[in-house]
Amino acid sequence: MKSNLDTLQTRLQHQFADISLLKRALTHRSFSADHNERLEFLGDSVLGVVVADMLYRQLQNLPEGDLSRVRANLVKQDTLHKLSVGLGLPEVILLGEGEMRSGGQKRPSILADVMEAVIGAVYLDAGFAAAQTLVQRLYQAVEINPAMEAIGKDPKTELQEWLQARRMKVPGYKVVATLGAAHKQTFDVECEVTELNLCERGIGGSRRAGEQAAASAMLQTLKSRVN
Repeated sequence: MKSNLDTLQTRLQHQFADISLLKRALTHRSFSADHNERLEFLGDSVLGVVVADMLYRQLQNLPEGDLSRVRANLVKQDTLHKLSVGLGLPEVILLGEGEMRSGGQKRPSILADVMEAVIGAVYLDAGFAAAQTLVQRLYQAVEINPAMEAIGKDPKTELQEWLQARRMKVPGYKVVATLGAAHKQTFDVECEVTELNLCERGIGGSRRAGEQAAASAMLQTLKSRVN
């Protein structure tokens, strides 16, 4: 395990002062109670800020709505999965036996979550500047250009734009429950629009998928009210 962690730190170009943070980032809930979900939550927020800053500086002529769509493409599961594979994370993540047997080591949702957790771990270990440097380095190989604005919106982005166009706050998301065995969990997520006193739920195979499902349900409700 130590040699694997040393190799990963070399790839990250970051040596951890607290190596336990990196170990936790690589640990799925099916393996241990000391798992990576809180680090994933933190890393998701750090990633969003860094990518938004990159887009603000690089795509200076794009309006807010188009920037949101480009960002959604850069932080979506598919992109994070590819970054995770590029770092060799499938070889070092810690999974329970059931999750390993079911192919969890190659599952895009798990690898995307681990990528966010690693970013969160770097942030806690060395601060925002170190996490920002890591994200910027990872995205050097990812194409970022105005043409990405033509890519379709995901439900979360569409919902955010719908609300912002009406001068409302962005929605809030929270995991209400996790269902099923540790190696095959689903996440029950609530989406809340406080200004309209509305809540909708969605279920997915990852927290991210659950949020998208909840956002989709909220969009359907809002559009039906308009119609």
